[in-house]
Amino acid sequence: MNNNDSTLSAEKLTLTTEWDKVFPKSDKVEHSKVTFPNRYGITLAADVYIPKGANGSLPAIAICGPFGAVKEQCSGLYAQTMAERGFYTLAFDPSFTGESGGHPRYMTSPDINTEDFSAAVDFLVTNPVVNPEAVGVIGICGWGGIAINAAASDPRIKATVASTMYDMSRVDSNGYFDSADSADARNELRKSLAAQRTEDFVTVIPKLGGGVPDVLPEDAPQFFKDYHAYYKTPRGYHPRSLNSNGGRNATAIIPWINFPLMSRADEIENAVMIVHGEKAHSFYFGSDAYKRLTVTPGKENNKLFMVIPGANHTDLYDRMDVIPFDNMEIFFNEYLRPRSPILVNAGAVKR
Repeated sequence: MNNNDSTLSAEKLTLTTEWDKVFPKSDKVEHSKVTFPNRYGITLAADVYIPKGANGSLPAIAICGPFGAVKEQCSGLYAQTMAERGFYTLAFDPSFTGESGGHPRYMTSPDINTEDFSAAVDFLVTNPVVNPEAVGVIGICGWGGIAINAAASDPRIKATVASTMYDMSRVDSNGYFDSADSADARNELRKSLAAQRTEDFVTVIPKLGGGVPDVLPEDAPQFFKDYHAYYKTPRGYHPRSLNSNGGRNATAIIPWINFPLMSRADEIENAVMIVHGEKAHSFYFGSDAYKRLTVTPGKENNKLFMVIPGANHTDLYDRMDVIPFDNMEIFFNEYLRPRSPILVNAGAVKR
């Protein structure tokens, strides 16, 4: 490859052929596996779900999350369910994670991970069975904040759902509930991470930060117990999931400390719907992100905040009786299909 050659060289991935999801396979959709490159030459692996018997130009949704999860967990469940409702869906593993490529493994990047969503959009808008003017995204947990960042940079994303979202830049730089939001605290964190970088350079193998622990400490907060009940039990455990096992690289948070994900959220012109459980420890992320959104003139109803009564953070991972799929379907129909009905209330919806 010469210096003027911008062709992306695709990594060769080996994808499993068995159904290894944490949820049962639907008989209402057709499932297949695909790969596609992102702008950094990393090959991403994804599951495609298509409604059985569908034809014509379909609206499409790219889905990822939670942060540290894989497509065999929540994002695949969301994708299969939305495909049952008439959408072409793509649940992908992010760079450095799961069946996707990228080295070193288990790394994260606000830039590259935002790019992963746009790379999925590249795949969708050039797909002959997808309507290129009808593409949306769903980001779950930490990928909810990334989805909003992607929507701010990529106007091809016509509708965005952020479900039980985290703002990873905020939690990594400020700590939970902004308890470490000071220059002194961040500088101490930077010193620790810099020392770990040196150690990783010497040992060559990056240290992992640790996923959800096998045994919870007695004083674990309730939301840690909720994570354990998902990632460490048959309900959600997967061998390729970072959260179910060793976690991300310990130094993976370095770029997030100085990267404000929500900095351009107020410039998103297309539709955004934030969904959060009333009792989620992460509620403040979704509530504050919604406050940053700006209603587009002439599109007064295209920014929504839906509160699910009584739900905690992980209820929106896989609780089919809690996740508002009916409202998500109506939302995407409204903005990805012409002349669709207006969104109905379910729980508390703010416009």
